[in-house]
Amino acid sequence: MDTAILERTLKSEVPPLDYHALNAMLNLYDEDGRIQFDADRQAARQYFLQHVNQNTVFFHSLKEKLDYLVEEGYYEAQVLASYSHDFLEDIWQAAFAFRFRFPTFLGAFKYYTSYTLTTRDGARYLERYEDRVVMVALSLARGDEDFARRLLEEILSGRFQPATPTFLNAGKAQRGELISCFLLRLEDNMESIGRGINSALQLSKRGGGVALLLTNIREQGAPIKGIENQSSGVIPVMKLLEDSFSYANQLGARQGAGAVYLHAHHPDILRFLDTKRENADEKIRIKTLSLGVVIPDITFELARKNEDMYLFSPHDVQIVHGKPLADIAVSEHYHDMVNDSRIRKSKINARLLFQTIAEIQFESGYPYILFEDTANRANPVQGRISMSNLCSEILQVNEASTFNDDLSYQHTGTDISCNLGSLNIAKVMDGGELGRSVATAIRALSAVSEMSAIDSVPSVRRGNDESHAIGLGQMNLHGYLARERIHYGSEEGLDFTNIYFCTVLYHCLQASHALALEKGQSFAGFEQSRYADGSFFDEYITGKFVPATMRVQELFEQAGIAIPDAEQWQLLKTAIMRGGLYNRNLQAVPPTGSISYINNSTSSIHPITSRIEIRKEGKLGRVYYPAPFMTNENMAYYRDAYDIGPEAIIDTYAAATRHVDQGLSLTLFFKDSATTRDINRAQIHAWKQGIKTIYYIRLRQLALEGTEVQGCVSCSL
Repeated sequence: MDTAILERTLKSEVPPLDYHALNAMLNLYDEDGRIQFDADRQAARQYFLQHVNQNTVFFHSLKEKLDYLVEEGYYEAQVLASYSHDFLEDIWQAAFAFRFRFPTFLGAFKYYTSYTLTTRDGARYLERYEDRVVMVALSLARGDEDFARRLLEEILSGRFQPATPTFLNAGKAQRGELISCFLLRLEDNMESIGRGINSALQLSKRGGGVALLLTNIREQGAPIKGIENQSSGVIPVMKLLEDSFSYANQLGARQGAGAVYLHAHHPDILRFLDTKRENADEKIRIKTLSLGVVIPDITFELARKNEDMYLFSPHDVQIVHGKPLADIAVSEHYHDMVNDSRIRKSKINARLLFQTIAEIQFESGYPYILFEDTANRANPVQGRISMSNLCSEILQVNEASTFNDDLSYQHTGTDISCNLGSLNIAKVMDGGELGRSVATAIRALSAVSEMSAIDSVPSVRRGNDESHAIGLGQMNLHGYLARERIHYGSEEGLDFTNIYFCTVLYHCLQASHALALEKGQSFAGFEQSRYADGSFFDEYITGKFVPATMRVQELFEQAGIAIPDAEQWQLLKTAIMRGGLYNRNLQAVPPTGSISYINNSTSSIHPITSRIEIRKEGKLGRVYYPAPFMTNENMAYYRDAYDIGPEAIIDTYAAATRHVDQGLSLTLFFKDSATTRDINRAQIHAWKQGIKTIYYIRLRQLALEGTEVQGCVSCSL
């Protein structure tokens, strides 16, 4: 196909090309050697003309539509009953007045195949994009007309996008939960393990990803009731969990997804890692469960000195210290535990552990890594972070539960749930009202927390009710920087990331404080937090968080976005110490996927993986997605993640991490020439830079299937 064919198609001189064929033209140069971006925009239009419009149920009026959707059990009646009919007419009219259009074919395709409401046979569409946005706004506003309008505007303008569970389910009568992920801890007894598996089933069937902590379970060969060599260790528990997630898959709509975390100084650590080897025995091989390793500072220190590292029996640690291994600061107590003869221990070479981790990551991308001490030093609330979630961005404290013989709760602890949503950095900078966008997003995410009551897992409900923890994320960093002619990872790129996230933090705290005053309550444990004693704010009051480069200063000035100064931070500190915060946790940066395509954003804050991304989408086959804001003139700013390399990505995440109370899903990308030593170097650099977690390790030849094709236009530019 060339430009002449496209022009004739646009002028309707020949029958229009199929939307799939138009989208595929992104992978072909025109006669002048340029990418045909117009073909994809035309593909999005043709998708509506050739498919969506023909398969959408038509209603003569909004009243007819809403009556039908409620009576037939598609919409939740109570959501609509909270508003007058006149207001419903007004907000629907306002939504369509935005004249929203998907700028890419994949964005439209993703929405209509993954999010919109369809008839029960899946054959016809019952919602347009505007309908879904209105129902999300109405659901989260809970009768507050002004807030519903503000939220509608933020979503339709592209400044804020709720995460998939919220965007998919809000307002629907038959729906899963609005929450993205759950974290459960298991203790060293059958009651906790049995209840944990049941909880994983309950949460998985509701559509959430579930992570479980295995650190406290005694190792293989440990004694049970004084009889030696009785414990089977953590691997059988992993097998049970893997089968559970496979079984509970939300009516086949979303595959159950689980992760397990184990401390690096647990005696089963090497067996744990071996479950992901390509040649692992089927009896121990773990195929679908994700693995995470919790690594304290002492492990790096031992590896630096090329010394052995001791692995400690969780059962003995519990007896000697009176608390589980997960609640012990291993770096602080390491040498005492080594010298304590009451604690069984074995040892391996510390460098061997890191070499093994790199080997497994080379083969599978796993394990995720949680830098335990880094996360806890940055933790502003009382308690210990001992695990993360399926995407390694949730970092919250938890409390163990105890159970009776019938698995009822003897003591209900606090497990973790988190709901997510992300700001589009480019759109927020364009909007010029960062504080308003952040405040609206914080209120929307808090509403999801308040609306969520997971009674089937009481520890999750208690954790949510006491913390109101949320995770405001960000996406489109690379797209914004490239649009502004700034290279990802450059001095200006790092400067922007630092100042942007600092400013977002200020507005997050301000918004959560306003909610605390409005509702007359702070999160449980606020009085023991670094917010309450004021120490959290010291670095912002004494430090200089101003742009280090003229270019970044110009960007904020042009956007009309004020950067908070020391005096404003001092006033906020005083107000929060007096009036509190509603949310125990406020920010987490997830690896945005489908919502990035809908929002026309680069995913999260990492670089693009290719200029023209290639995905496999079911029966449709290959679908092409151009990097947001990319033109034939600015491609130099769209280096892909493999070319940029891990160091610049780590430095970018480090600039953001210092202003985020939880974590950021950091994926590291390596060229096909990388070795395990390169992976180890990157991990050490990440640890030294204050990174809290590492998500996947991706090698170019092991990239996710369908995201890169040898010889395509994105590889040859």
